[in-house]
Amino acid sequence: MVAERGGERGAGLSSAVVDCALYEDGHRIPGQVTLDTVMKRIDPQEGRFAWIGLYEPTEEQLQEVAEAFGLHPLAVEDAVHAHQRPKLERYGDMLFLVLKTIVYVDHEKVTATSEIVDTGEIMVFAGPGYAITVRHGSAPPLDDVRRQLQDDPQQLGCGPAAVLHAVADMVVDRYMGVADAFAGDVDSLEAEVFSPTARWTPGGSTSSSASSSSSSAP
Repeated sequence: MVAERGGERGAGLSSAVVDCALYEDGHRIPGQVTLDTVMKRIDPQEGRFAWIGLYEPTEEQLQEVAEAFGLHPLAVEDAVHAHQRPKLERYGDMLFLVLKTIVYVDHEKVTATSEIVDTGEIMVFAGPGYAITVRHGSAPPLDDVRRQLQDDPQQLGCGPAAVLHAVADMVVDRYMGVADAFAGDVDSLEAEVFSPTARWTPGGSTSSSASSSSSSAP
């Protein structure tokens, strides 16, 4: 729900906001801040910017943020509806990045119906004085990314560009981790399929001849 006219800006964002903070020269400014506070205090010339993290905001919630920061309507539409292809677009002095995320789904055994990975999306708006991250679906939380940047003031001192780079770097790293886990599944499946004692059943799965003979014993 958008804040009522005359009320504090951002009052209707609480359900979508994961974290909202102000940074100056690479250091987080202590205290809780609202969208209204952020808009009064950001100053790119002084090295002060805001990082607002959102998770599955409604159209009304994201529109309130968009109006505050002057985000491009086409980028905002993409961020609301998700299901976008990975891309990097420039709208004036704003960059809009869309990233597809994948998460490995744990399972005891690979079958024809196994769900191996789950997908999500992360969008990043980066412009003078702000970085806004929007997560959808199973996209992993950005708490660790934020902590790592806060532990590196020199990097975070680069401003919103540092946030955009760190988020992209995390997504790529997770792809590598999922690829390694998937390779393990392939190895296990190959070992089962090419086992000397493996036999194909009508359902398309494999079974061991030893186990089959033992199950048929009187």
